[in-house]
Amino acid sequence: MRAFLSVAFLAIGIAVGGAFPRVSEVVQDALAAAGLTNARATPPTNAAVTKRATVAADDGHGHGEHGHGHADAETKPAGGHKHSEGEADGHDEEGEGKIKMTAEQAEEQDIKLATVEGGILSRHLLVPGTIAQDADRIARVPVRVVGTVAEMRKRLGEEVAKGEVVAVLDSREVAEAKSDFLTATVKADLEKTNFDRQQALWDKRISAESAFLNAKAAYSEATLRVDLARQKLSALGLNAAEVATSAKKDETTPNLSSLRRYELKSPLAGRVVERKVDVGTAVGKEGDPADVYTVADLSSVWIELAIPTTELSKVREGAKVTIVGGDDGPRGEGKVVFVSPILNAETRSARVIVALPNNDMAWRPGTFVTTEVEIARDPVKVRLPKSAIQTIGGEKVVFVRTQEGFERRDVTIGKADDDAFEILTGLKPGDEVAVANSFVLKAELGKAEADHDH
Repeated sequence: MRAFLSVAFLAIGIAVGGAFPRVSEVVQDALAAAGLTNARATPPTNAAVTKRATVAADDGHGHGEHGHGHADAETKPAGGHKHSEGEADGHDEEGEGKIKMTAEQAEEQDIKLATVEGGILSRHLLVPGTIAQDADRIARVPVRVVGTVAEMRKRLGEEVAKGEVVAVLDSREVAEAKSDFLTATVKADLEKTNFDRQQALWDKRISAESAFLNAKAAYSEATLRVDLARQKLSALGLNAAEVATSAKKDETTPNLSSLRRYELKSPLAGRVVERKVDVGTAVGKEGDPADVYTVADLSSVWIELAIPTTELSKVREGAKVTIVGGDDGPRGEGKVVFVSPILNAETRSARVIVALPNNDMAWRPGTFVTTEVEIARDPVKVRLPKSAIQTIGGEKVVFVRTQEGFERRDVTIGKADDDAFEILTGLKPGDEVAVANSFVLKAELGKAEADHDH
């Protein structure tokens, strides 16, 4: 019976051990303890040996399977990285915000530098305007007598000098005025000769006093007639001395009398911008043309602006005005010379006149332009172009030139105009700053910080 039980236990142990090696070992140990087997026939598996070694290692530290030894904590820090002394959170603060770049590299990137200095911030008002002729530099060549156009000596666009003859009229009125003057002059000369003779006789008591007095009266009357004739010539724009000279020339060339010729002269230097008549045109009478040419000096022009009443208080005479052209258009600078104290009843705006130099004739009257009228000038200690400012992480920064390259510098911005900012903190006069293509330095700084974080 005992032999049968031993065989049965052995069969059960072998079957269970095949599926569960660990259980098989326990059964074999139990059989050996009961004296039914002499030794464990099957050697322990690798898994069992490994498990025992692990348990033994754990038991050796007295913490069991769930204990944690101090040695493990020292060899494997949290996060899988061991930081050396001097490092904090994996970042090295030295060199942060700095970019190494040589002068040659900066030039290749077209990075422009400028020295920080003070300046003026100018605020402007954008106003449309129209180029017009300067009223002080435009004149008409007037017709002062009745006559007919005999010569037109200038074409449109031609330059004229002040006092230059531009046209000639044939005028009976002029001929009569010249004849009256010449006749009065001759008559005065005769009366003067008679007066001188009668005075000499009277002084010697040869002639009667009445003859002397009559001669004196006649001479005085003749002198008065000469003065009246000279004034008439002056009213027609003629010079008495020139008329007398012309009369003497006519004596040698009687077929070319100058009595009827009336020369029209330009009152100022400039260009002929308008021609009113042709040769043969009757002028001077009511309904006839009153002038023959319009001459303008376009070396200076006006810009007429219409400023709304809401902005009128900001505009001052003498204010600087910048004319803004298109991409290919000209630019210019003028100044306000007149601000009308009277408002236009229809537009409720005031007329403002800007004087603009036009030496190269780039500005043509009638052209529409856009202007920037300066309405404020604020001096600041540190002025920096807007192109130098970059935004990083919500902060305004600039890049200051150093010996090794560039350094990021946080700044505080104050007032601004169209082109520049006032810098309150972060810079001082004398600093050298990137003012063009500074976005290249911003990109380089971002790349360096990204590499540093990894």
